[in-house]
Amino acid sequence: MAQVVVVKFQKGCKPYYFGAGGHTLAKGQGVVVETSRGLEYAVVVDPAREVPDEAVMQPLKNVIRPATDRDEAILAEHEARRGEAMRICKEKIAAHGLPMKLIDCEFTFDGSKVVFTFTAESRVDFRELVRDLASVFHLRIELRQVGIRDEARILGGIAPCGREVCCAGCMPDFKKVSIKMAKNQGLSLNPGKISGLCGRLMCCLAYEDDYYASASKKVPKLGAAVTTPEGRGTVVSVNMLKLEVRVKIEKDGALVYRDFPADQVQRAEAERPERPEREEQPEGEEMEPEKRSERPEKPERSERGGQQERRKDRGNGRNAERQQRPADAAANGRRREKRPDHKNRGERPANDGRGQGKRPGNGRPEGDQPEKNS
Repeated sequence: MAQVVVVKFQKGCKPYYFGAGGHTLAKGQGVVVETSRGLEYAVVVDPAREVPDEAVMQPLKNVIRPATDRDEAILAEHEARRGEAMRICKEKIAAHGLPMKLIDCEFTFDGSKVVFTFTAESRVDFRELVRDLASVFHLRIELRQVGIRDEARILGGIAPCGREVCCAGCMPDFKKVSIKMAKNQGLSLNPGKISGLCGRLMCCLAYEDDYYASASKKVPKLGAAVTTPEGRGTVVSVNMLKLEVRVKIEKDGALVYRDFPADQVQRAEAERPERPEREEQPEGEEMEPEKRSERPEKPERSERGGQQERRKDRGNGRNAERQQRPADAAANGRRREKRPDHKNRGERPANDGRGQGKRPGNGRPEGDQPEKNS
């Protein structure tokens, strides 16, 4: 076990461990400690506490000194400059037209740097803004973007329960909260009733989730059919804290509501129809095979199936047409052989005016050239 001093910084509720460093400290006393950001002012929460060695981050730093009147005056001076710094930064943000919301400003204890905290929906290019702020304050400028839950933690406020928001008062770190926690507790899923000041699910939903998750396994669900000492009924409400179940029971044509402990209520099994018993066959006789059920009528051909059938019919028609073409070509060839050659004999067939492609009056087919006289 390690002996540590528990302190908290301004605008935060997360405890940090430091060594006493040989100083005698009291609860609520201001001290100066060294962190990754340099020297900072903190307040003692517990002057002496024993914690496991695994909970201490090594190496353990010691408290530099208790806060003096000079340290308190420096802290008050930084707090007085905070309002003017916020106003100047907001003006610069508006001048550059940056989509960001400034929520806090803090000067480091040694006065070498000023930290501006803001929120934004996306990443913001604030390089030009940093140059303008550095020319005004002549200090190191740090812009830190945080989420909407961190905004509620920094600004604080009164929660729907009437107390200070948990993230700013008593919760060191954010916990994962899901809608399943609200369902386990039987709360209304209306976002306006289960959301905090940040617009997210309230952090306090996670406080008793372990109890409600285990209790929900011991009680039946709403609307479930159950059996009770007074008969079968339906669950209409459940009291998770008392582990009581209210059941609606029908008696003599009237509905009666009764409260029973969860251990006296059991889930009713669904009634199943009894199967007919098979007749025993005498020994030596073989059991006749069961008749197969008649095949159901084929359903009407769907539109897609109809298209496939039509395509198949077209393909069969084309194949038949291709097979018919050689026979037609052979028959046409025989006809041409029987037809007399008029050009060789010097004769011309008579024009009856019924052939297609013939010019009227001259009896000559269209496309034939007149013979030239030699």
